[in-house]
Amino acid sequence: MIIAPSLLAADHARFGRETVRASRSGADWLHLDIMDGHFVPNISFGPEVVRAVRPLTKLFFDVHLMCSRPQILLEPFGQAGADEIIIHVELGEQVPALVWKIKSLGKKVGLAVNPPTPLSLALPHLEKIDLLLVMTVNPGFGGQPFIHECLPKIQQAAAWRREKNLSYRISVDGGVSFQTAAECARAGADTFVSGTTLFGRPGMKAAVKKMRRSVHDASAAPPR
Repeated sequence: MIIAPSLLAADHARFGRETVRASRSGADWLHLDIMDGHFVPNISFGPEVVRAVRPLTKLFFDVHLMCSRPQILLEPFGQAGADEIIIHVELGEQVPALVWKIKSLGKKVGLAVNPPTPLSLALPHLEKIDLLLVMTVNPGFGGQPFIHECLPKIQQAAAWRREKNLSYRISVDGGVSFQTAAECARAGADTFVSGTTLFGRPGMKAAVKKMRRSVHDASAAPPR
């Protein structure tokens, strides 16, 4: 199980210190949400922030591009220190070329699906990706409530992975608390992006440990 604190929920005046805090928390990855003000109605940060915090930790950098023109950002974020770059299935015909480009940079490839989007649009790409990100809120802002109607998507993603004998990770992002993370784990998720629940607590190490225990127990429990 991968626990990935989301830097979007950190203190934006102290990205360096917050990155170190995540690194010391026992988390596995650091999730970095990149918003362009077009694909989503908000702007977060660019590759220079990633470049600045990269030397501060050995955490795996999971970079999520919520951007209309990711093709101009792949190399800058790759060079800045991304380990994985996630693009959106909503980009349609651009997806195959973007996947190819990310792979050519030597990075892992993630594909995200927004709540209103049919998961079936990801089906043609499953053999080429390393991670399928099921968004459990509409992207653009942190702190939104979890959309429970997304749970069947996680179940479907897990079913396809079994049926096709594939190895992509199933990630969830949006409203991921201790309780909703457990629900996602029961549905088949194995990677949990969480912002407020982790960065919002002074004892981040205890919060990461609690979430890890929660998802482990939920995934190990027999189906209801």
